[in-house]
Amino acid sequence: MIEFLPLCQALCWACYTTDSRLPSTAHLTDLSQPGLLERPVLPPSVAIDTASYKIFVSGKSGVGKTALLAKLAGLEVPALHHETTADPPPGIQTTVVFWPAKLRASDRVVMFRFEFWDCGESALKKFDHMLPACKEKTDAFLFLFSFTDRASFDDLPGQLARVAGEAPGVVRMVIGSKFDQYMHTDVPERDLTAFRQAWELPLLRVKSVPGRRLADGRTLDGRAGLADIAHVLNSLAEQLWHQDQVAAGLLPGTSENTPS
Repeated sequence: MIEFLPLCQALCWACYTTDSRLPSTAHLTDLSQPGLLERPVLPPSVAIDTASYKIFVSGKSGVGKTALLAKLAGLEVPALHHETTADPPPGIQTTVVFWPAKLRASDRVVMFRFEFWDCGESALKKFDHMLPACKEKTDAFLFLFSFTDRASFDDLPGQLARVAGEAPGVVRMVIGSKFDQYMHTDVPERDLTAFRQAWELPLLRVKSVPGRRLADGRTLDGRAGLADIAHVLNSLAEQLWHQDQVAAGLLPGTSENTPS
């Protein structure tokens, strides 16, 4: 249903991101310093529809939520873990990423605008209004666990029930972070297979290492960075577009993802 544009073309458009953690000064550079723009600047002759979505990223503290969003936005992956805090509002950060795709049926290009919400676990526990704010009008939930933290994997069913239990029909995806440390994993493949069979949810793997750099040793290699995370954005776009088609009555609905 959706054909994703070649990486070289996606690179030109995906590099425009907005991150609430960045200073108010606008930058016009490469993926390592994304500009604070409302949307990518395209030629007047290029007419592209924008599909906007809110995505809440959920997971235990330290599983790599902020690192994942940094990679999706072309930012530096934090070297050390810091609890997510931002003001205002305290504990919530938002990151916007644009991702282009072409509809196979009509050859129409759609610009997906993903607004990711990330909230620190301590803030969710301290402030009762945080979780409802993150869940309000959310189009998708990303549930993260770490391959090096067994407890974060075992917590997934509770996360799914607590965060998305009252949101039927909303896209839900599971992402395993720190896959680059798979040799030291606490989550064997047989447990991943059992989870997929029970919940019937997409389960993706991502690396949490800093992105590769260009020859100068400082600048992030934007093309390599996109190759590392393209499968996440592609899968998210597919799931959300299908959800919209079902809601519009253009496609038949599917059964809810619940454990068997």
